[in-house]
Amino acid sequence: MSQVVFVLLPGVHLLDLAGPAQAFHSAAVLGESYRLWYVAEREQVPSAQGLPLAAETRWPELGPDDLVVVPGWRGPTLRDAPPPRAEDLARLRAHHAAGGTVASVCAGAEALGQAGLLDGRRCTTHHDLQDELAARYPRATVVRDVLFTIDDRVVTSAGIASGIDLALHLLSVRHGPAVAAKVARDMVVYARRNGHEPQASAMLRYRSHVDDTVHRVQDLIDSRFAEPLPLAYLAARAGVSERTLTRAFTRATGGLTPLRYQQALRLERAQHLISHGTVVESAAREVGFEDARMLRRLRAH
Repeated sequence: MSQVVFVLLPGVHLLDLAGPAQAFHSAAVLGESYRLWYVAEREQVPSAQGLPLAAETRWPELGPDDLVVVPGWRGPTLRDAPPPRAEDLARLRAHHAAGGTVASVCAGAEALGQAGLLDGRRCTTHHDLQDELAARYPRATVVRDVLFTIDDRVVTSAGIASGIDLALHLLSVRHGPAVAAKVARDMVVYARRNGHEPQASAMLRYRSHVDDTVHRVQDLIDSRFAEPLPLAYLAARAGVSERTLTRAFTRATGGLTPLRYQQALRLERAQHLISHGTVVESAAREVGFEDARMLRRLRAH
């Protein structure tokens, strides 16, 4: 079972916390193995919206597959933020050093900065705080006006609703796009936004359009991308001709055919498997390629 630990500071913004928490909770309800924890200095944490939150004061034992998230909090500046506990900062550093992933939503990037995890890495935060974050951590590269960034298992997002986009991306990378699409549907949100970054999942990168027919076909490809999906079959499921589907799909995705979109999903999943130790030949078979030649060709480009 993977654990997701939310580090709560006084004045935490409810949506910074609730968005990603709901995404991972929904994934657990849908069958993925997650346990959520909430840790803080005290057992009761005041939120920015006035609702008190209950928390644990002790951290669970963590492994490399676990995720630690610092949601944002109320405050006009980062300098005025409630200081994280030295124990929390040490835990963030140790978890990352042990191969784990750490993430922040909105002003939570300040905690990662205090832990020394932004130095030499790309990061982002809410647009109102970007200049201050850059000034406070000059060794970091603050990427402006994006929804999220990922750099060496240090994940930062812009804040508020972007925490949902971040969580969906992490679920897509870990479990494949079909799981993230199911979570998005369970939450009744459109899984369409992306971080405008190379690391953004293909499921999100090519969803920034309003063509319902293309979205339905993408949903089908997302859930079955490892299977052969002939154009005729996709067109029949969408209730349009092959030519109409190809034209609509290409227009909506900025130039991709359904086949190319499916290959993008396969490539992304294969690269994730390879990065976790799977050999190229096995990764190619798992994502639906007959052999590794096509996968090697796609990776070369």
